[in-house]
Amino acid sequence: MELTVPEPQTFNTAAAMGALQARLDQRGLGHITAGPVADEPSEDQPGHPNYHRRIRTEFALARWQVATPPRYRRAEATDPAVIAWADRTAQEPDDATSLLLTGGTGTGKTHQAYGALRRIAEFGPRRYEIIATTAADMYSSLRPGGSRANSDQDLGRLAHVPLLLLDDLGSAKASEWVEEITYRLINERYNQCLPTIFTSNFPTRADRDKEGRPLGPDLISIFGDRIVSRLAEMTTVVAIAGPDRRRAA
Repeated sequence: MELTVPEPQTFNTAAAMGALQARLDQRGLGHITAGPVADEPSEDQPGHPNYHRRIRTEFALARWQVATPPRYRRAEATDPAVIAWADRTAQEPDDATSLLLTGGTGTGKTHQAYGALRRIAEFGPRRYEIIATTAADMYSSLRPGGSRANSDQDLGRLAHVPLLLLDDLGSAKASEWVEEITYRLINERYNQCLPTIFTSNFPTRADRDKEGRPLGPDLISIFGDRIVSRLAEMTTVVAIAGPDRRRAA
């Protein structure tokens, strides 16, 4: 059986417009003027930059909410230095530094930290992966007692996640094992230039007396110079001052 393929039909736009105009003239409806065709997508359509940024923002905020405890789901960064750090990190993630928030108990360090992570999410970054944990929970999950392979895998996730919040650095009881885990984590994130938010009740270096002895505990006395040296280079240090908000409440 022989299949006959019809010749392709061509659409004559000029002829079609002429025929339509003739009908309109017969009815006295005037002349057709062709206007520009708007083929650019609107903000509600795929292809528009604002559309894709809004989708990324919704995705990032959903991830932020999952990683954030209920108490901090209304957190907003209010400290100017914290806001500036979050904006730089959102806009230039490959060149981002880390952030170390220091101050007494209850001054709002954790609130500012979660607020900074939220501000980054609201920017609509192309990649938003975070882990938020306390130092005590981290050490507890990594402490030997189970499979060592799993501990190394968990430490690897913490060391390589794009955004990490490590709350209450220095709160765990000092030991060689704690110092080793802390060094491995900080050193890897330092080498990979991955932005990290640390909070701590202790300054990096406390004031010294005339003999050079610290007048109070500091991160150097807890972890040693090799860890604090990396922290000093990789972080923007912001001191959060004020009374204990929990006691005031």
